[in-house]
Amino acid sequence: MEAESIPSLSPLIQSADQWGELLLLLPLLVALEAVLSADNAIALAAISRQLHEPKLQRQALNLGLALALVFRLVLIAAARWVLDFWPLQLLAAGYLLWLCLSNLLPMRAGAEQDGAGDGSVEPSADRGLSGVVVTLALTDLAFSLDSVAAAVAVSDNLWLVMAGGVLGVVALRLTSGLFIRWLEEFRHLEAAGYLAVGLVGLRLVLRLAAPDLVPPEWVLLAFVALLFAWGFSARTPDVQADEVQP
Repeated sequence: MEAESIPSLSPLIQSADQWGELLLLLPLLVALEAVLSADNAIALAAISRQLHEPKLQRQALNLGLALALVFRLVLIAAARWVLDFWPLQLLAAGYLLWLCLSNLLPMRAGAEQDGAGDGSVEPSADRGLSGVVVTLALTDLAFSLDSVAAAVAVSDNLWLVMAGGVLGVVALRLTSGLFIRWLEEFRHLEAAGYLAVGLVGLRLVLRLAAPDLVPPEWVLLAFVALLFAWGFSARTPDVQADEVQP
């Protein structure tokens, strides 16, 4: 007699199967979220830096990612419908491309002025806390279309995917805090992050316009890795000078 044929043991067997799936797939989903959210983390760090004060930056990240978590859980619950709703994907792609260009163009103009001797590149002007919080949440939502699609492909267990999403947001909060510090130390890191944001936006557009031409996920990750290698390749001169001084 097989154990599955005993009614009293069936719930235990099903529970064991569910826990086995949890122990096997949850670390995979968390790792997947962490890898796919690396460019997301640097974008969130750059946005929160617009507040300048460390206390406000931490507060903005906490509130923004709490709101982003709500958005992400709703997105996961409605994934089967949302992932087939092309207007939302187009809107997310447009937002990411706008975020990339609206930050890279001022950075380039400031760098040209700095090269001409007109002064150093100044950080973005202060924005209200509420505006930064909303921007953080919307940015994570746009990025989540890609990560949620990958997570749903790994498992069709709704609660498992939600658990991975929650842990992914926690990891995103920790890495965003690190990137705030690194953005001060490495001069190309912010530009590399926004270029990675643009790549994700272009991939979403390509997925809508020509799905057969969408490159594999590893190609995008390889480009992002190259961008991050460039981003960490040069330290900010002021930081180097401070480290040289005794």
